[in-house]
Amino acid sequence: MDQKFEWSFKRIQYWRDPGQQGPAEQELATKMLQIQSKRFYLDVKQNRRGRFIKVAEIGADGRRSQIFLALSTAAEFRDHLSSFSDYYCSLGPPNPDNVPEDGKLRSEMMIKDNRRYYLDLKENARGRFLRVSQTITRGGPRSQVAIPAQGMIEFRDALTDLLDEFGAGDEQSFKQDLPEGRHLHVDNKNFYFDIGQNNRGVYMRISEVKTNFRNAITVPEKSWTRFRDILADYCEKMKQPQQQTSLPGIGQQHLGSGGGSGGGVIPGTTTVSDQSHTPIGNNIHQQDSGSSLK
Repeated sequence: MDQKFEWSFKRIQYWRDPGQQGPAEQELATKMLQIQSKRFYLDVKQNRRGRFIKVAEIGADGRRSQIFLALSTAAEFRDHLSSFSDYYCSLGPPNPDNVPEDGKLRSEMMIKDNRRYYLDLKENARGRFLRVSQTITRGGPRSQVAIPAQGMIEFRDALTDLLDEFGAGDEQSFKQDLPEGRHLHVDNKNFYFDIGQNNRGVYMRISEVKTNFRNAITVPEKSWTRFRDILADYCEKMKQPQQQTSLPGIGQQHLGSGGGSGGGVIPGTTTVSDQSHTPIGNNIHQQDSGSSLK
């Protein structure tokens, strides 16, 4: 079994084109593993949200696939690699006559913010391997890499070296359990509420999604209470005009002394519906079109 192991440090700043979204990224270190006919690159990167590890798999045919791991998730993955490797060593040689229908020998799952990671030790005609799949909670494309089973220990050791160097204390203050994302459907719009965290703390991302359109704002946790209070205040103000219009004699309050067909409203005043609907409607429109908290 021909396996190569390479290590390198990088201090290169990668800047995206002005037309592309996303923060600048700095690549801190890279490790390369050669396991059978595959190459794996483990890159430690850093942007304004913190550090993370990109795992890229390059197949013999040149195809590339990759997943992204927060440092805390990478540490959890490292521990799973140890347990999967121990289980793999206890299996004995493959038996073509005793293979599960779906090929799965053992499975685990990891959850980090709105991402889920599925770890499946599988077996097929080409041998045994660990498939690592990454998905987003509310759907979207699935990305995955497949690590040959006999290379799990080498992969774990490489990951451990990177975590020892760059992972110490980076996420010690992070909260382990965050609420699940929520979804709201209104008319032809979908609103998604996702809770996440980075090196600056916990936040809520509110996304408005329509066909061929997506917009989102980010609200820091420290602002949630004030954000809620403002919404509650608007809800109460929108209820008040409805209550007032139902009071007896409300129509007479706006009748002027100059009767006849032209005496319906006192000059210089507006109706209750004008006072409530127009300003609040405009405020909502302005916040919708300009909401992009960073």
